[in-house]
Amino acid sequence: MRILIIGEGGRESALAAKLQNDSRISKMFFANGNATTDVIGKNVHLSEIKELRDFAIKEKIDLTIVGPEAPLVAGIKDEFKKHDLKVFGPTQKVASLEGSKAFSKKFMQTYDIKTAKAVVFDSYNEAKEYVQTQQYPLVIKASGLAGGKGVVICDNLEEAEATIHDFMIRRIYGDAGIRLVIEEYLQGFEASIIAFSNGEKLFPCVAAKDYKKAGNGDTGPNTGGMGSVAPSPEFTQEHYADFEKNILEPTVKGLKAEGFGFKGIIFFGLMVTKNGAYLLEYNMRFGDPETQVLMALMENNLLDVIQDCMEGKDIELKFKDEKAVCLVMCSGGYPRNIEIGFEITGEDKLKHSKLLYAGAVTKGDKVVSNGGRVLNIVATGATYEDARKKVYEDAGHVHFDYGFYREDIGKF
Repeated sequence: MRILIIGEGGRESALAAKLQNDSRISKMFFANGNATTDVIGKNVHLSEIKELRDFAIKEKIDLTIVGPEAPLVAGIKDEFKKHDLKVFGPTQKVASLEGSKAFSKKFMQTYDIKTAKAVVFDSYNEAKEYVQTQQYPLVIKASGLAGGKGVVICDNLEEAEATIHDFMIRRIYGDAGIRLVIEEYLQGFEASIIAFSNGEKLFPCVAAKDYKKAGNGDTGPNTGGMGSVAPSPEFTQEHYADFEKNILEPTVKGLKAEGFGFKGIIFFGLMVTKNGAYLLEYNMRFGDPETQVLMALMENNLLDVIQDCMEGKDIELKFKDEKAVCLVMCSGGYPRNIEIGFEITGEDKLKHSKLLYAGAVTKGDKVVSNGGRVLNIVATGATYEDARKKVYEDAGHVHFDYGFYREDIGKF
């Protein structure tokens, strides 16, 4: 088989590492890839859907796996399908469950999926009037794609009005913020559940915990993720039963009712409160950095799982009875202003963990930083502390100028 994986982060490195020893795969291509995928297969510099389509036709690609959300929301599945090219992922319409928070919230409300109370606004003035009458904290979300950064928890009216102005008038996230979802604030802990879809049913993985804030103790600005652990230490069997009844099952019913059957991934971003689990958002692809810990624990052959889903077969997911920790090392200044191009050293000194590059590329015989989240260090152990010790011991050997990471991943 010839496989194309679209994306260039740690998630794509984790998927590639999971697939690399499968004898059925003769060649893997990555658009645009990174320093890890460059070793596993071949990186190709393509971004436009038509370029990717033409490449897939020319190279006789048997399966395309889409990592990031943007190509799915732009309709890559629809375009590839016209040419009998197989894509593991949803159509453009179904991808709107991630691409439009307004569309997603309406879907949740229509099918009685447990979620925060919310109102959608297209009007700047109406949004401003609304927040003047609400209790705080309050959550304001850009409806469109904003790279995981278009969500602000506002503690008072002044912050809410400033956020609305930033999103709708200044357009700091472009068109993503011209429509807003304003919803009640939920107090609790977050959990991520990634499920495989075979077109009819959903098959969830173990829950994972993602650390969003840039600083120790969950301080500082939101990021795309500073680390992850699996299984989530806080997410109990009781929480799962609540999720299954009030979120998973009505989601399946809603997908069927809307004709949204698809072969791919659906990610449930949850907030677990004293009143149970609430759905914050859907993502229609593998999460990052959750995929890194899930792939480390998954016992199944990933290609088998994907092929069975593509063929509409039921699957039985199996995970090791261990704990996994992923630490993300970032460029100085992330998630705001970053500098790139610094040489990364120390990979050869890792003893207990796996290094997966993300925002890093090969230049000659060196690997240099090329993004905000530069690399991931992943380990498993009998306990969270075992895995954590491995990750942090190895992290001490890896260096690049101005690099930093949180010191409390896996401490909870």
